[in-house]
Amino acid sequence: MAEGVWNSQRPRALGRWAALVGAGLLSACSTVVPRGSEPPPSAPPPPKSPVANDTVQAGLPNDVQRHRIALLVPLSGANAGVGRSIANATQLAVLDTGTDKLRITNYDTATGAAAAASRAIAEGAQLILGPLLADDVRAVTPIARAAGVPVIGFSNDAGAAGQGAYLMGYAPAQSIERVVAYAKSRGVNSFAGLVPNGLYGERSSTAFLRAVEGAGGQVVSLQTYPRQAGGIGAAVTRLNAKAPFDAVLVADGGAAAAAAAPLVKRASPQTHLLGTELWNSETGIAARPPLQGAWFASVGNGLYRQYAAKYRARFAAAPYRLSSMGYDAVLLTVRIARDWPMNQRFPENRLRDSDGFAGIDGAFRFGRDGVAERALEVQEIRGGTTVTVSPAPASFGK
Repeated sequence: MAEGVWNSQRPRALGRWAALVGAGLLSACSTVVPRGSEPPPSAPPPPKSPVANDTVQAGLPNDVQRHRIALLVPLSGANAGVGRSIANATQLAVLDTGTDKLRITNYDTATGAAAAASRAIAEGAQLILGPLLADDVRAVTPIARAAGVPVIGFSNDAGAAGQGAYLMGYAPAQSIERVVAYAKSRGVNSFAGLVPNGLYGERSSTAFLRAVEGAGGQVVSLQTYPRQAGGIGAAVTRLNAKAPFDAVLVADGGAAAAAAAPLVKRASPQTHLLGTELWNSETGIAARPPLQGAWFASVGNGLYRQYAAKYRARFAAAPYRLSSMGYDAVLLTVRIARDWPMNQRFPENRLRDSDGFAGIDGAFRFGRDGVAERALEVQEIRGGTTVTVSPAPASFGK
């Protein structure tokens, strides 16, 4: 089973829960007989007695044995690939846990997240998993709140959390704080930063300044740039006017960081490159030669690799990295469903358990702001692969 029982000894509990998650991933899925291939019965069943006033009910059939869960993700349009991958992940989690307490129904947000939420609630949804995008979370939250239905979204935009919406997305502020603290522990004292224009860059800048101050370091230069040809190069030129420095954070994807790295090291050869959680979502990040030796903080990949292998075996395709959030959302729901009485509202207070939860992406818990606080590890790009240089903590401190 991929679920577990949490106890008051948190380090032991997290280890046990992670072990059970791994066991669930390694266990074989039960065989599913394709519809229409069942063997014929030995004898035809007796005809049913006529029922007076027999009617056909619209929508989903009545189900008094399982809690109704709605999954709101894009199943069409530009983001259909990641949405379908999340949907497949939830299906895999249901099979791995062997739960018979949940009924998960998919709703396409590409045609309108608010309409999808309204339909899901009208059809009896007691909990919403998703949406993926921050704007869709904002559209869904007031509708769900009015119905008393919590939302567990997959966005990383902390501004979309609250009012009954909880976010599982990998928040950049947490990865920046973690990698800065690790760099400081390795003797880095002077920091510089390159951040793109826009909301992600603004929040990364704020997080970076706070993290360096909290770690006792110094920011000697912080440059912004537009995400267009030549933008980051011009920012590096301005940055290098303050060289040398011990480390440079590039709050962007691997392509931008790889473009900046050689330019940075011309002026400051011993500089360590630092990245964010975005790097862990790129399958080819370790193959970029300019990034060798760089550090970044993110969720771990140990259990994810097992999950990805199982996903490929079942769906004949590789999963999107973000799909693990769908799997873990089901694990969370299964755990809570053990003590969730049928035909009652989802016990939202259980989402605020200070001991947290665990899954493929490690330990996490929802803070007062509704954003998932995650136990992150630090990885180093080395020899064409990533190596864990600072493991994730085993539990959350009080």
